Amino acid sequence: MSEYVPRTSSHFRLLRLTWALWAALLVLPGAGCKSESVAPTTTPEAPAAPGVLLTSTFIGEYTNSAVAARVAEIPFVGALAKYPIKVYRLTYRTLGTDGQEVTASGALLVPTVAQALPLLSYQHGTISPADESRAPSYYSSRSEIWSAVSVLASNGYIVSAPDYIGYGASKALAHPYEHAASLASASADMLRAAREFCAKEKVALNQKNFLLGYSEGGFATMALHKLLEEKYANEFTVTASAPGAGAYHKTAFARYILQSKQPLDFLSSYVWVLATYNKVYGLNRPLTAYFKEPYATRLQANPSSDVPRLPEQLFTAQLRSGVLNGTDQPLLSAFQANDIYDWKPKAPLALFHGTADDYVPYFNSEDAYKAMQAKGATQVELHPIQGGDHFSSAATYTLGAYAFISQYY
Repeated sequence: MSEYVPRTSSHFRLLRLTWALWAALLVLPGAGCKSESVAPTTTPEAPAAPGVLLTSTFIGEYTNSAVAARVAEIPFVGALAKYPIKVYRLTYRTLGTDGQEVTASGALLVPTVAQALPLLSYQHGTISPADESRAPSYYSSRSEIWSAVSVLASNGYIVSAPDYIGYGASKALAHPYEHAASLASASADMLRAAREFCAKEKVALNQKNFLLGYSEGGFATMALHKLLEEKYANEFTVTASAPGAGAYHKTAFARYILQSKQPLDFLSSYVWVLATYNKVYGLNRPLTAYFKEPYATRLQANPSSDVPRLPEQLFTAQLRSGVLNGTDQPLLSAFQANDIYDWKPKAPLALFHGTADDYVPYFNSEDAYKAMQAKGATQVELHPIQGGDHFSSAATYTLGAYAFISQYY
């Protein structure tokens, strides 16, 4: 099961819907400036410990007007683009889920301006393994960072956008989907690589660091914020973060899924999470421990097989009772290791979430807000997007998150 990555036609249709809805603000193909692109040139680095940067590849330079044209359909957003940007692909060292060194990659967007600028770490949402060309380091017009995130860079942020393990330079590895520790460490090491690059290229940085991301990117952003404050405080001070629609309360989320009597459209994603934890935490159970027949056999033969929408049709009684009754301690421990809702952030943090989200339920952000307040956090905000589902809330999140971090620029 180590390479098991569940994919279903319904999952891909819904992923395509995700991108169609994000297109209103984040992905507007055809408005680029290919004429400005410069042929990539790779500059090998010779990192000295504890450096992580390996190589930097120049992708292209784009004027602020060209970046603005990518969001031409959205009133006023293009006006935020003020500076030309240069885009680079970085490769860097990080650790995989097994503790072994991995060469990872990401995109770095650098505004062309003399003043010292803040770093902004942008964590992308779910990318199907069959469509990994959407990863940031390819800087494709179909990626999340092509339009609105590029506008943020053009507005005066140096954007660090990690691919995560399993995409880009590490695409030969399975992506550890929704695994908090590796999402955070890959993102943190990308920030370190970005700083090394800026020092080498004499790009002026100030001491401010902002964190953004939605969906899996929201989960990664929360995990990164927690890691930076708890383990990287001597290197980075988080200025503000705005995670959106992340599955922060994994234990409650698992119970929600397994006890649901209603059809769930994204069970393939939930199966992917289960497959990741089965491998990463050394459970190594056969598929029949998790899935009923004939689905276990079908998934064993073809990980892209469709799965039913009703949890009780897919998941075994053994799995459901073990989680719901609290008797499956190894699996519950894996979920608990990815519960990142109950801690006390020091920096300002704004949680954005659609109240009608049936993919990643709203309670994930509400639980985080309440738990953080209970621990004495004084700079945590909850921003419900009334009536918004997982996809319709994305554009509102993007605008709200930008407004939030702008207060601290």
